[in-house]
Amino acid sequence: MTKADPSDATDEERAAVEREREELKDFVKSLSGEDLRSGNWFSKLLSNALGTYAEKVDAAYFQARYKGVPADAVVDQRIKMAARYAAIEGGLSAGAYTAAVVATLGSAGGASPLTLPAAGVTLLVDVAYIARLQLHLAYDIAILYRVPVDVEDPDDLWKLIRVAFTIRSAQAASEGVTKVVPALVRPLVKTFYSRGVLNAAKGLPVVGRFLLQRNVIKIGIPVVGVPLSVALNYYSTIVAGRHARAVFRNDARVHEVAGAAVEKTRHPRSLLWVAWMVVLADGKITDDEALFMRRLVEELHDQHDLTDEQFANKIDLDIDDVWRRLDGEDDDLADLIDVAMKTAEIDGSVHKLETAIIDELRTRYFNTTA
Repeated sequence: MTKADPSDATDEERAAVEREREELKDFVKSLSGEDLRSGNWFSKLLSNALGTYAEKVDAAYFQARYKGVPADAVVDQRIKMAARYAAIEGGLSAGAYTAAVVATLGSAGGASPLTLPAAGVTLLVDVAYIARLQLHLAYDIAILYRVPVDVEDPDDLWKLIRVAFTIRSAQAASEGVTKVVPALVRPLVKTFYSRGVLNAAKGLPVVGRFLLQRNVIKIGIPVVGVPLSVALNYYSTIVAGRHARAVFRNDARVHEVAGAAVEKTRHPRSLLWVAWMVVLADGKITDDEALFMRRLVEELHDQHDLTDEQFANKIDLDIDDVWRRLDGEDDDLADLIDVAMKTAEIDGSVHKLETAIIDELRTRYFNTTA
């Protein structure tokens, strides 16, 4: 018996999956043929999946449920549980799949899904179930790592979508998350994610079309439909969960470093200018650097009630102006050296131009390069 085999599922687990499937059947039957062709069904699913869920599930919810347990341990269990439910659902769905569904979904018949064969409804329920499951899993992981996610904020929502469905598949591959997949199934999972990069920016209908097209692979080999669907549901959820863990755990690390830097500083008004000078040193801004700067601004406001409008409105940074600011500071500037070093290291790669800025800081204010 493999980990992806749902045959040992408890009656309670099967009942829970069946309840969600029945709920999603009603959702699928409410969709129009145009919803399927355009991909707008996904926008409707988002409202169905995240509306009340985000209101109920927050940091306090997990603290009460897993009091005293480290986030890493809880996240690991949530991934395993989600993958198990995905496998159970895959087994229940696969029996109704037929190769004819591919053509049926291609046109959607111009009609309501009520006119689709049972297998067509089953596929749509399967896609909606896994989509909602992986959205919830990514959201849970973010909250467990205390990374705030506002599902009403377009930027937060788009990041959650990208993470949940590993849309940046190259990033997931670089994290090594596909190593968990057995060699026999790995080519299938890689094919499943091979079209994972969307060119359209924040296009929810595009995501909807992408998810439908991606899931057609489950019915491409009817002879092995059941084990194929079970394995793909299980391992794609494992990959999605581990990708979410890598992304949001890293975000939590950046948040933690920024919070500690602001807490330790004796020069809050100069901190942002020093950090920004280091970020701009190599002529590019990485995602981690951008997140770090955002968190520094938020922490300065929260911890010191400080908002620097001049900094916020600055377009071109004049490094000589930063040096003049630092010349006017009193006391030891060791805390700002520490901020500069943490800024350079935040994305895991310290550029020689960033090192040069740090060395100049030391030379100017400590008369040492070590």
